[in-house]
Amino acid sequence: MIERRVVVTGLGLICGVGNTACEVWEGLMAGKSGMAEITAFDLTGHTVRLAAEVKNFDPLKFVEKKESRKMGRFIHFALAASEEAMKHSGLTVTDEISDRVGVHIGSGIGGFDVIEREHTALMNGGPRKISPFFIPATIINLAAGHVSIKYNAKGPNEATATACTTSAHSIGDAYRIIQRGDADVMIAGGTEAAITPMGVGGFAAMKALSTRNDDPTHACRPFDKDRDGFVVGEGAGILILEDLEFAKARGAKILAEVIGYGLSADAFHMTGMAPEGEGCSRSMSHAIKSAKISADEIDYVNAHATSTPLGDALESQAIENVFGDRAKNGTLLVSSTKSMTGHLLGGAGGLEAGITIMAMQHQIAPPTMNLVEADPQCRLNYVPNKPQPAKIDIALSNSFGFGGTNGSLVFKRWTE
Repeated sequence: MIERRVVVTGLGLICGVGNTACEVWEGLMAGKSGMAEITAFDLTGHTVRLAAEVKNFDPLKFVEKKESRKMGRFIHFALAASEEAMKHSGLTVTDEISDRVGVHIGSGIGGFDVIEREHTALMNGGPRKISPFFIPATIINLAAGHVSIKYNAKGPNEATATACTTSAHSIGDAYRIIQRGDADVMIAGGTEAAITPMGVGGFAAMKALSTRNDDPTHACRPFDKDRDGFVVGEGAGILILEDLEFAKARGAKILAEVIGYGLSADAFHMTGMAPEGEGCSRSMSHAIKSAKISADEIDYVNAHATSTPLGDALESQAIENVFGDRAKNGTLLVSSTKSMTGHLLGGAGGLEAGITIMAMQHQIAPPTMNLVEADPQCRLNYVPNKPQPAKIDIALSNSFGFGGTNGSLVFKRWTE
C-alpha cells in the first residue's frame, strides 16, 4: 500500500503568551513571558503561587452561553483553537466530505475545574446538587466530541490521554489515519486547563513545580543551572492535517508537511526518565527513520524541556546521542518555548508543533528565555534569550510524559 502524504493547512494556538497563533508567535519573538501570579483561585496555603494562565479569554466568542456551562474549560480552549485552525485552513465541511473529516484531540487531565466544583457541590449539598452535565463536562474525549459536532466531522473521532505526550500522540496518530486512507482531513492536537487548586497543589506536592513566586516571569529556566521545576500552563494547540492531494484539489495553502512520527516507552519509572535519556533517544530515532531522512537533515529541535533538574539534562543527553557532533558543536538549534508559555501538559505538544511549523515558515528559531548560565550537563545550542534567524527546512518536536511515554514529530518546510 502506498502511504499518502500528509500536510498541515491550519493552526490554532492559545496559551499564556497569546490567544491566537499570530499573538503567540509575536510574543515568542519578543521574549514575552506568560507567567504571573495565579488569579484563578484563592492562593491561601499554596506553596506555589504562579502559573501561565490564558488571559482575556471569553468562551462565549466560540460557544453559546447555555452550552458553555456544560463544558469544562479544556473544552472551551479546544473549541477556540479549532475555530482558528479551521478558519486558517479555509476548509468548509460539506455533507459530501463530512465522513472523510475526523477529529483527534486529547487532554492529559481533562476537566479538573469541573471535578473540583462538583465535588464542592456534593460535599455541601449532597448528591442531588451534582450537575447532570458533570460527566460530559469533564471526560477527556468530549473536547473531540464537541469539535466533531460543531464541524459535522463524521470521520474517526478519538481522544488520547498520555500525560504530557498527549498532543504529539494525537497529531501523530491522526497523521497515520490519513496516511492509511481512513480520512482525508483530521483536526488534531491537545488541550488542557489544569490551573486549579488541586492541579497546582498536586504538582506542587510532587515537588515538580518552580517555587519562584516572587519572580514568575523568570521562573521557568530550561537548561539553566538554577532551574527548580516547571510552571503550569494552560491552553490548546490544534493542527488541520490533510491528505496532500485532497488539499491541492481544494486549493488549500499548505504550511508544512508531516514526514515522521516516532514513539517509545522508557519502561523505567513512574515519573523519571530512563538513564541517559535512552527512551527519548529511541523516540527521536524512530521519528527520523519514519521520515526516511538522516539525523543530519534536522535543523531545529523544539525540546520538551520543562525546566526540571533531571528532565532537561536527560533530554540534552538524548539529543547528543541521536545527533552526535552536530548537537555538540552547536550546529543543531534546540530551544524550549516552555520558558515563555509554561508547560501545557497534554496541550504542550500541539502548541509546540504549531510553533515548530511557524519557525520553519519564518526561518527563525524561537529562543530559550531565562538561560543565564547553562547546566554543565546541558551542552547544546539552546538559542539563548533571543530569536535566531536560521535555515530551518526540517524540524523535530519532542514530547515526553509521566509513565515513560514518548513521542516525536518531524515536520518539513513546504516548498512547491
